[in-house]
Amino acid sequence: MMKLKSFFTLLTLSFISAFSFAGTIVLEGNYMGKNIFVKNPFGGAGVGFCVFEVTVNGKLSPDEVNQSAFEIDFANHDLKLGDKVIINIKHKDDCKPEVLNAEVLRPKSTFKTESISFDKNGVLRWTTSNETGALNYIVEQFRWNKWVKVGEVMGNGVPGTHNYSFKITPHSGENKARVKQVDVSGKPRYSKTADYNSSAPAIVLEGEKFKDIINFSGGETLFEIYDRYGIIVKKGYGSSADIKGFEKGTYYVSFDNSTKTVQFK
Repeated sequence: MMKLKSFFTLLTLSFISAFSFAGTIVLEGNYMGKNIFVKNPFGGAGVGFCVFEVTVNGKLSPDEVNQSAFEIDFANHDLKLGDKVIINIKHKDDCKPEVLNAEVLRPKSTFKTESISFDKNGVLRWTTSNETGALNYIVEQFRWNKWVKVGEVMGNGVPGTHNYSFKITPHSGENKARVKQVDVSGKPRYSKTADYNSSAPAIVLEGEKFKDIINFSGGETLFEIYDRYGIIVKKGYGSSADIKGFEKGTYYVSFDNSTKTVQFK
């Protein structure tokens, strides 16, 4: 009887020892409507499979892990599209499972633009629906014959209707702006374009040769300065630009809604 008791004690201690050095794979993201698939090899000793426990948001998942490949089925959990998900895949220390599609937890851009427009103060406002992942809205303004990033607003990332706003710094005349999201695919998803006619006076850059400082007449403006190779060497906002230390030569100054070729002396 004592020998039998000692055997069970030894077996229990061996089991505890086997899993006290276990590893854990942690996956974090958002539920996007797809399940996770895991390739599950045998343990290093060739007995039993590598994974012995899976939890989803701290709760034990009922998925059958004692097989060479298994699925983490989110239907077993009370999740809605866009919900935060933390998965812990616990495995023996002498082997490692392989998660085959972890990218399904990364948010995707699915938003639909219900409306987008400027208000009378030049604030860009947009309303969206059909969001299924929390991604930044990148705000872009059309300046100098190109789309320029001017800010970001974090999206809600859950179904429903959501309202956002961003204060644009307008240039004189006709302004255009839009928002976009870029998800794991790398492909941007754009909103419609909003238009705004600003009554602000045009900014003027007088002269063609400058030394130490460039002064913009008529007020403050966003500006970008490019060298002769088209590389941005300075950008900012204000009624002047400090150009001390720049090499002499040809530069291009974009300001207000204009671009001008100048010489630095």
